[in-house]
Amino acid sequence: MSATAAVGDALVITRRNLVRYLRVPTLLMFSTIQPVMLLLLFTYVFGGAIKLPPGLEYIDFVMPGIFVQTAVFGSVQTGIGLAEDLSKGLIDRFRSLPMARSAVLAGRTTSDTVRNLFVVSLMIGVGFLLGFRFHAGLGPALGAIGLVLLFGHAFQWISALIGLAVQDVEATQAAGFVWIFPLVFASSAFVPIETMPDWMRWFAERNPVSVTVDALRALTLGGPTTTHLWQAFAWMAAILGVFVPLAIRRYRRL
Repeated sequence: MSATAAVGDALVITRRNLVRYLRVPTLLMFSTIQPVMLLLLFTYVFGGAIKLPPGLEYIDFVMPGIFVQTAVFGSVQTGIGLAEDLSKGLIDRFRSLPMARSAVLAGRTTSDTVRNLFVVSLMIGVGFLLGFRFHAGLGPALGAIGLVLLFGHAFQWISALIGLAVQDVEATQAAGFVWIFPLVFASSAFVPIETMPDWMRWFAERNPVSVTVDALRALTLGGPTTTHLWQAFAWMAAILGVFVPLAIRRYRRL
């Protein structure tokens, strides 16, 4: 099958998933409630207790972390959606059609990336109401949004593999959050790494979530970005290089 046909098949699956989001608005509602609640919680409950450099507002510090947290937590929906399609027999129907084997997975991750764009846009609006601003200008702001979407897309392939391997909606959800929670909360997303114990700091400094959050802070607040960006892209390339082939292989073996 040609690459053009494979892309066309993936776009068909993408459209199918996006239409489902529109027909079941509760899926989008619950995807947006959690990050909004976390933003309000961290801003008004923990913001006053966390020491930051002079002149840096907590809302500006935490928003990059909220962006990454939103994308990473949202990636769990990729595995859940695949597990649900498996339980309903939809995957078997797709496999019986003359379409590229990668189309179902590519379409699912693409539609979930579009959903992430909607959620991140909403979070930017809420953040602006709370005082958040992009201090480095329009170009870095657009780059920050693109980085968040790419990072979430990479994590969606991990979730896709989990969903295809577990094949149960509840188990997929539980398995997804088990590995995501330590990555997000043992990172620089919500607090400075310098406040952590030494043993946790070692992990947090090398955590892909921390690396990406630091790159986003450089893009939103201004400052040197090259080192943070290449480290973030290296993590994303490594994740995609490992989990895209594994997920496609697992799909073929269903």
